[in-house]
Amino acid sequence: MKLAIVSPYPPSKGTLNEYNYHLVKHFNDKVEFSRIDLITDTLPENKSYPENTANTKIKYHPSWNFNSYKTIFNIMKKIKELQPDVVLFNIQFLSFGDKKIPAALGLMLPMLLKWRGVKSVVLLHNILEEVDLGSAGISKNKILNYIFNLIGTFLTTCLLKADLLTVTISKYVEVLEKKYQKNNIALTPHGSFEIPPVPDFTYTKKPYSVMAFGKFGTYKKVEVMIDAVINVRKRTGMEIEVVIAGSDNPNSKGYLQSVKDKYADIPGLKFTGYIAEEDIPQLFYDSTVAVFPYTGTTGSSGILHQAGSYGKAVVLPNIGDLEKLIIEEGYVGEFFEPGDVNTLADAIEKVLVDDEYRMNLAEQNYMAATSLPLADIADWYYLHFCSILGEKYIPVQRNVTTELI
Repeated sequence: MKLAIVSPYPPSKGTLNEYNYHLVKHFNDKVEFSRIDLITDTLPENKSYPENTANTKIKYHPSWNFNSYKTIFNIMKKIKELQPDVVLFNIQFLSFGDKKIPAALGLMLPMLLKWRGVKSVVLLHNILEEVDLGSAGISKNKILNYIFNLIGTFLTTCLLKADLLTVTISKYVEVLEKKYQKNNIALTPHGSFEIPPVPDFTYTKKPYSVMAFGKFGTYKKVEVMIDAVINVRKRTGMEIEVVIAGSDNPNSKGYLQSVKDKYADIPGLKFTGYIAEEDIPQLFYDSTVAVFPYTGTTGSSGILHQAGSYGKAVVLPNIGDLEKLIIEEGYVGEFFEPGDVNTLADAIEKVLVDDEYRMNLAEQNYMAATSLPLADIADWYYLHFCSILGEKYIPVQRNVTTELI
């Protein structure tokens, strides 16, 4: 089977690049794929993808630019050139741009492929029906939101022209099926990127490290976390460092620099900047607790899955998609009211001072993460591809030996 994937891929810093990296890794391990073509965004002049070689089945095709009006044409041209059996889109609503027209044009690609007779699957990480446009940094104007929702409905209809649209949260399936009356919608859980060895849950680095990871500035605001840690320091005397790992959200450029300026006199505050894929494990291992200072959500949280994979306790708001994910996949954490410094301080303090409680949270999150690895999700996708392609591809039968004790 020849598979093409449309998505950013490291060293690109485009959204969902890390998820694509791990998904491709597991596709590459499967003998059923003879070729994997990555239709990626272009890189700055000082960066490059690996060279395409004859002895590797992963091929790199930087073909489009974020916010480019030509993206839709360049991707269609590349797919026509490559002639894959099936195309997988690993996307969300702002994957192709944070400007309205380029973003919208990119989301019309599954419809165009349908017209050309090309089989496609869309992995959609968020749906507009469940996104707070204001907190996501898109618009707070009610009239504009109404217009954006109409456009979003049209674009979702375009995405549903794919042979299959998959989402990572069960409620998304219910919402889409009810609204659009389509039967080509399926749940494929997010899955955990890696299954590291069982960590030492009793290990605690000193000083304690409270860490937030992501792209900040819209519905992810770190001021509340910094103020909460300052609060905990004052009332407990504990040594606690604050680590802000990641970069600005594309819709909030300059946000983290403004936070640096605001808290310039606060000791123990560290901004790491962008975290490369190979540095992510150490980031989590060095942290005592991972905090999610969110006021809203736009989909399943890859960072929560990573925290679980590396055996970390988490502090998070019990809202929206995070709540659904926690219930469905078995994650646990200490909760706080979104945007509230006092309840966040209470939650952080509880996790830091109670070693046994923190260890129990970490162990349960590790078990939740390891119960559904991304390798299994890759198998699910392969079965979907086979179903879409019909008799041409039949899933490979594997010999499974069961040892009864």
